[in-house]
Amino acid sequence: MQTWINALSWLNFGFLLKGLAVTLFISVFAIVLSFILGSILGIIRYAKIRFISAIVGFIIDIVRNLPLLLIIFFTYFGLPNIGLRPGAILSAIIAMTIFESSMIAEIVRSGIQSVAIGQIEGARSTGMTFVQALWHVVLPQAYRHMIPTIIGQFVSLIKDTSLATIIVVPELMQHAQVIYGQNANYIVPMFAALTLLYFIVCFSLSVIGNRLNKRLA
Repeated sequence: MQTWINALSWLNFGFLLKGLAVTLFISVFAIVLSFILGSILGIIRYAKIRFISAIVGFIIDIVRNLPLLLIIFFTYFGLPNIGLRPGAILSAIIAMTIFESSMIAEIVRSGIQSVAIGQIEGARSTGMTFVQALWHVVLPQAYRHMIPTIIGQFVSLIKDTSLATIIVVPELMQHAQVIYGQNANYIVPMFAALTLLYFIVCFSLSVIGNRLNKRLA
């Protein structure tokens, strides 16, 4: 019991919360950026623009089948070779945005395809352009269908931020490693604390997603 008390002291727990703040910072930026970029890519792929949609689809398929850890490594160690030198946190945000955008793009494409084609045809018959029909008629319906899947993907993103510890990003997992690196007896208490903190964040996001889904249903 004393080991748990020492491991989860106010000093150590405060240090964990600082790591959690970095985790949330990375997650929020990656979620916002990947949602925007993924939506654009998904729409482009759905629209079947000559050559462009095929190229975008090819790139998305490549990224989706790569390990996120490899993308993090490439962003942190590879970009400096071409003159770009993002820091550890920015590298993590870039890598997660790239990876999650490819996932969101497929979700968006599938969501749009789930809307009956008659919706677009009906909107076009009123004089709307394809873009107007997509924006005003199709996307609002499609996003309502996509909410649970997108929220699930964002929950996965939050958990995947732990991979950023490999490039020494001072996020939650890395701070836990620093603490139990000082005393091996702290490993179990640290992982218990990590479990609780990740659960609180991910469960909260799931609850928000469920409420949003019910409100828009």
